[in-house]
Amino acid sequence: MVTLIRHSSLVIRHLIPMKILVLNCGSSSIKYALYNMDDRSVIASGGIEKIGLPDSFIKAKAKGQKTQFEAPVAEHTAGVQLIFKVLTEGELAVISDLKEIDAVGHRMVHGGEKFSESVLLTPEVMEQFAACNDLAPLHNPANIKGVDAVKALMPDVPQVGVFDTAFHQTMPDYAYMYALPYDLYRKHGVRRYGFHGTSHRYVSKRVLEFLNMPVEGSKVITCHIGGGASIAAVKDGKVVDTSMGLTPLEGLMMGTRSGDIDAGAVTFLMDKLGLDTKGISNLLNKQSGLLGVSEGRSDFRDILAGIAEGNDLARLAKEMYTYRIKKYIGSYAAAMGGVDVILFTAGAGENQYEVREGATKGLEFLGVKLDDAKNRACRAKEAIISTDDSRVKVCVIPTDEELMIASDTLAIVQGK
Repeated sequence: MVTLIRHSSLVIRHLIPMKILVLNCGSSSIKYALYNMDDRSVIASGGIEKIGLPDSFIKAKAKGQKTQFEAPVAEHTAGVQLIFKVLTEGELAVISDLKEIDAVGHRMVHGGEKFSESVLLTPEVMEQFAACNDLAPLHNPANIKGVDAVKALMPDVPQVGVFDTAFHQTMPDYAYMYALPYDLYRKHGVRRYGFHGTSHRYVSKRVLEFLNMPVEGSKVITCHIGGGASIAAVKDGKVVDTSMGLTPLEGLMMGTRSGDIDAGAVTFLMDKLGLDTKGISNLLNKQSGLLGVSEGRSDFRDILAGIAEGNDLARLAKEMYTYRIKKYIGSYAAAMGGVDVILFTAGAGENQYEVREGATKGLEFLGVKLDDAKNRACRAKEAIISTDDSRVKVCVIPTDEELMIASDTLAIVQGK
């Protein structure tokens, strides 16, 4: 584990209010949000897409206004520079000088076993993070580019890394290990790591606050159901199991990812279709899931539209999708010896009552009673959607990964 390194020379200019910029750098995109941590309000937000392509563009939101325009962004440093320009210049400017930004928090995807908590990004930490690149070759290098871009433009601002895998590091070995030769774990780190950890951490904590329940003794199943989807079993506030594995491909059926599949089917398809590792990865990650089964629909809203049109493959995709969520809920209730709360979050989890309905139908034996009217009425808001006499509370809790990153960044730079 990495020990948090704090420098005596680290001086924070303002304690309250403090402005913290959150960056989420993908391989071809950058999302951002600027927070006033005095009241946890979002001052400005937006993102750049298609970095490195001729039609790259930025979306920005501030002062109750929105804008979008094309801009040439060849790489991440230019992208961060463009974000800084939008924050400081023009109609949507919210600060007059970059020195008003007190710290920057980064979403860091794969920390392997090295990081079990958020940390100040020192050269030592960045070196250890880079050592995890082979576990997330698309995501980690992009995260590093974001950190380097900020360092080049604002060398004195403290930067904090918040890791997608960190919250899942409390899993016991019998939950995270694969039944492979142990030497593959020893030499190559092949094990289940889990992802969406920042989201699972936020919603699992928030739902207990929302229900006024103590952490000690709690058994919560968190269902992050979006384009990417994962489930976590959280007992006493700590993860004991999660559905994603070495990579985000394992687990639930997703928008374009297959989720769980017989490894023998993978090698069978490689032989039959003449695919190399890159080809099979593309098939399983980008051509499968809802998209593959429905033959063209990766968004759950489009699946529902297809069902309304009488498309049987859309019906099949929906039933497979919700059935697999239900199976994981049942298995995690068994793993924890029961369940007190089942919560749904992320795009489809927060907004599609059909997902929640399909995923909980048949779980009455666990003490789950969904209130149909409450479920149908709930979209992207905190709510209890189970009946008053349901032994298990079923809730919707909108996720806020950016606020979680900002909060961790605040705590670390203030030395708390």
